[in-house]
Amino acid sequence: MGSPPRSSPRLSWRRVLCVLFLPFVSSGFAPPAKYRNNFIFERRKLPPNPRRFDWSHLTPRELKNRSQGIQTEERAGRNPYFTLEGHEFLILGGSVHYFRVPRASWRDRLLKLRACGFNTVTTYVPWNLHEPERGTFDFSGNLDLEAFILLAAEVGLWVILRPGPYICSEVDLGGLPSWLLRDPDMRLRTTYKGFTEAVDLYFDHLMLRVVPLQYKHGGPIIAVQVENEYGSYNKDPAYMPYIKKALQDRGIAELLLTSDNQGGLKSGVLDGVLATINLQSQSELQLFTTILLGAQGSQPKMVMEYWTGWFDSWGGPHYILDSSEVLNTVSAIVKAGSSINLYMFHGGTNFGFIGGAMHFQDYKPDVTSYDYDAVLTEAGDYTAKYTKLREFFGSMAGAPLPVPPDLLPKTAYDPVTPAFYVSLWDALNFLELPVTSEHPVNMENLPINGGSGQSFGYTLYETTITASGVLTALVRDRGQVFLNTFFLGTLDYKKKTIVIPTVQGFTTLRILVENCGRVNYGDNIDQQRKGIIGNVYLNDSPLKKFKIYSLEMDRSFLQRFTADKWKPLTEEPMFPAFFLGALSVLDSPYDTFVKLEGWEKGVVFINNQNLGRYWNIGPQETLYLPGAWLDVGLNKIIVFEEKMAQRIIQFVDTPNLGQHEYVH
Repeated sequence: MGSPPRSSPRLSWRRVLCVLFLPFVSSGFAPPAKYRNNFIFERRKLPPNPRRFDWSHLTPRELKNRSQGIQTEERAGRNPYFTLEGHEFLILGGSVHYFRVPRASWRDRLLKLRACGFNTVTTYVPWNLHEPERGTFDFSGNLDLEAFILLAAEVGLWVILRPGPYICSEVDLGGLPSWLLRDPDMRLRTTYKGFTEAVDLYFDHLMLRVVPLQYKHGGPIIAVQVENEYGSYNKDPAYMPYIKKALQDRGIAELLLTSDNQGGLKSGVLDGVLATINLQSQSELQLFTTILLGAQGSQPKMVMEYWTGWFDSWGGPHYILDSSEVLNTVSAIVKAGSSINLYMFHGGTNFGFIGGAMHFQDYKPDVTSYDYDAVLTEAGDYTAKYTKLREFFGSMAGAPLPVPPDLLPKTAYDPVTPAFYVSLWDALNFLELPVTSEHPVNMENLPINGGSGQSFGYTLYETTITASGVLTALVRDRGQVFLNTFFLGTLDYKKKTIVIPTVQGFTTLRILVENCGRVNYGDNIDQQRKGIIGNVYLNDSPLKKFKIYSLEMDRSFLQRFTADKWKPLTEEPMFPAFFLGALSVLDSPYDTFVKLEGWEKGVVFINNQNLGRYWNIGPQETLYLPGAWLDVGLNKIIVFEEKMAQRIIQFVDTPNLGQHEYVH
């Protein structure tokens, strides 16, 4: 067992500030642990199994001479099936999203997928992260898709790519970039010219990277999904053929798939593309099979998404799904001769502000954790689901499964007491200059970021008033209202008015609006502009002459908080505020979980990396902090808190995702 890291003695404020603002030096990958935390895996010699999946056990690097990728085949007296190089092949996939997992942990998660008996990894590709500003592309670091795909091949996994452009996936706007909404006439997921022109440019850049990694070129990509659950949207009959052609015109030549749930399956079928299904209940399997047979004739069956758990929303429960139910459903699907992909095998984390939302009766933003009650936990630990599934797949394999990797250790670091702070109001003096506008401007249409507007974070609107009365505003999603620095209340979807008390002379009205996450699923994705929408009224008269501050809280934003901007926390802080502390790590950094008991709502940053949001309404009570993001020595931790701070930041070795409720 590896020994936990030690904490250093108390440090002076001057030393803390001096060290924190030295250039950061990456400490590399944390070493693996030498223990398995109650999960014992042994190599077992299995007897030859004549019913093994033929070529399903072959890895990308073992298959050198290639001529024919995944095909569909049918023989008299049996159901249709997939073949690879003419040999029967069953796709056993698990979803792992590279953008939700620290790059240093990719290998660990993929090795665990392989060791569980799977032969394929599936991943979505988030357009909004790869093209954060129109025409500016990012495939570096944690977004290095090519590296992830090549690593999958190295580990021994095939790849099913799900490039969208829309991906749902509980990602902000379903993975579509928010700058698309600058166009007032935008119609997302249609053949509207403004949308297709943007898709074409994105696909030009994306396909240059992934086309060479297809099976026919010696790579691991065996199939590509066309869009995502379009049958549930289905607003333009020309759209799916356009996406199919856009992929093929740029060199995609492997098996094409669609993926739909029960509500969209009948209208989601596309000529020349294999339809697959998404489900959670074993009872749905026969119904889906019947619908598929009627929609596309006799084809191999594949469950593209078997939901191993579910996502959580702020203010709700932490959803779980019983491991025995998961095993029984997976077993029934596979024994019926169907290929399968588990969504999720490993959920990971909605780091930063990438989480989406649902809005049917009520608006419900997603929590930071994407644990999903998946086969691996958010931090990559084994679960009962893993143990049971590995035993099941191992019993069907023709050779022993690889030994699962050791668990990465976790630790509870000593608590950190923030020693410095700066209020948001003081920070305005050294942040980017505000946009001035006669009327409020929504986030996406702000003239910043090379004409791409603001995607994430907060936006502050300021104007001057001289009278009291009733203030009315349409804010998306939460707007905190201040007179000068005095907090009056919060506007949201249900509360659109607030009473302004008597004011003396010229008074600054401030509305701090948070984008809590754009809707990622449903018919209303075209209406996901954030900030203040339309005018702000005081007694039915529109207010004018606004200063608008973009508070994206990205790296460039945080770099403005230089050492001279902070002041010692020796008095009661004025909120909202930023708090600065130092986490000391003397040994190899390990994973941990940040606990902010006594704080209310805000965002946590470690070494300028955005861990995500916390909120005391739950269910999530801890934030995952990867050891790979920590350095040996002092680590700068900044907390942006909206209302209330306990002045102590705790670190625990066990996550708390809230009270459980079984998925219905």
